[in-house]
Amino acid sequence: MLKRSLIFIHRWLGVALCVIFLLWFPSGIGMMYWRFPTVTPEDRLERSPKLDPSKVVLSPIEAAAKVGIQPEPAQVRLNTFDGRPVYRFGGRGQGNDVQIVYADTGGEQIEVPQSMLDRAASTWTGQPVSAATVRPVEEVDQWTVQGQFRNLRPLWKYSWPNGEEVYVSEATGEVVQYTTTASRIGAYLGPIPHWLYFTPLRKHGPTWSQLVIWSSAIGTFAALAGVIIAIWMYSPSKRYRFFGGPSSIPYRGQKRWHMVLGLIFGIATATWAFSGMLSMDPFPRSAPRGADRRGGGSVAAALRGRVEMDDFARPHPRDLLRQVADLPIKELEFTSFAGEAMYAVKLGDGRTQMISLAGEPIAGFDHQRIVDLVKRAAPDANAVETRLLNQYDRYYLDRERRRPLPVVLAQMNDDERTRYYIDPKTARVVGSYSSQNWVGRWLYNGLHSLDFPWLYNYRPLWDIVVIAFMLGGTALCVTSLVLSWRVIGRKIKRLTSPEAVGAEAALSETEAELNR
Repeated sequence: MLKRSLIFIHRWLGVALCVIFLLWFPSGIGMMYWRFPTVTPEDRLERSPKLDPSKVVLSPIEAAAKVGIQPEPAQVRLNTFDGRPVYRFGGRGQGNDVQIVYADTGGEQIEVPQSMLDRAASTWTGQPVSAATVRPVEEVDQWTVQGQFRNLRPLWKYSWPNGEEVYVSEATGEVVQYTTTASRIGAYLGPIPHWLYFTPLRKHGPTWSQLVIWSSAIGTFAALAGVIIAIWMYSPSKRYRFFGGPSSIPYRGQKRWHMVLGLIFGIATATWAFSGMLSMDPFPRSAPRGADRRGGGSVAAALRGRVEMDDFARPHPRDLLRQVADLPIKELEFTSFAGEAMYAVKLGDGRTQMISLAGEPIAGFDHQRIVDLVKRAAPDANAVETRLLNQYDRYYLDRERRRPLPVVLAQMNDDERTRYYIDPKTARVVGSYSSQNWVGRWLYNGLHSLDFPWLYNYRPLWDIVVIAFMLGGTALCVTSLVLSWRVIGRKIKRLTSPEAVGAEAALSETEAELNR
């Protein structure tokens, strides 16, 4: 009775979810190589002009005084906006937490006329606006369905004949989304079907979230039920008899293939569906996924030390830029190390270079000094273990190998075994982890992306393993789809056959007689 119940449940759950699983597995291969289009801070700097010292008239202190900004903002950066140098006071977001003040006049950026939107779009693509189709985005579309665009609306979309599309925010005057024909095709091959990011569904955030969570949860149960059934019915002694001889599997045709693939890929399918559900945060978590943030702030503060804007009174940013004119500087950030004021500059190739107030490039910081500062921030300096890592480990890794190496690893011997990864070139925390995040690290990233160091560090081994699993899961889903079609077909045929129609009519007459 239990076996029959499991078979019944597994069959009908397979009928309900086979199409969704068939979307998930092949698109998982696409997710390995294509991402959903987005605009990152690195993208903005790449398309920004090099800072021109002749246009930087005001110092940050003078610019802040012009508009009455508090004397010690959390962050100060000098870069460009609409082709002009600006100071950005506040966080790195593209919202109201950042105040933009022009470094040439001291005026605050507030209004965004249509001409500014046109220039932003044209500068981004290097094409004239006259060649583009321009329209307001009144309804969310496929590329602006995420919640991050809510505070950036209204948006204007610029489309060029070569397939480039730019979305500019009327609230900020900056490009907030950019797609090309290739990036859109890649998204349709990977993220959109994999995340069920179809516009009519995704624009209703809570409904989309619940659908993904429950589909993954029910799919996990269905896969586990299938594995239990397959193991239960498998006969090592080959007690099943067919025309071809004894067999360990009591099926032929598609059912046989379904059971064989289920025995091979069933457990991995269940864990993959479960880990996919975890990406939606279905359970309350005590800490953010991926990294512990509570102690990271104190370590970062210890590495920077305390400085004030007055420490940057000399030299003037204009003079500094002239002194290092050979560097393609896109952004100048006012920062410090151990209380010593200095600059972190973003270069045209995306690298970050530390520069002293005297204009001298800093190749890196002393490892022991970094360790001493970290120990000073720890509750117990003797309980900190440190070492230099020249390779990614199980908590600090990058599939594309873009995260900095080497890094200083500082591990606290606290209850959570907190780890901090510090880039010695910039003295900044570039990664952190604590035992509170093990669910996100192992049950989500580990089971879903198979991001294990022994695979990542020997690519294309990771690609081969993941693609093999995805192809096996796809084959399992194809057999499920065929069997589901047969089940539904039989039900429809029974309901529409003359015998079924006659039986239904007789039943209706009987019910009518009883009612009379």
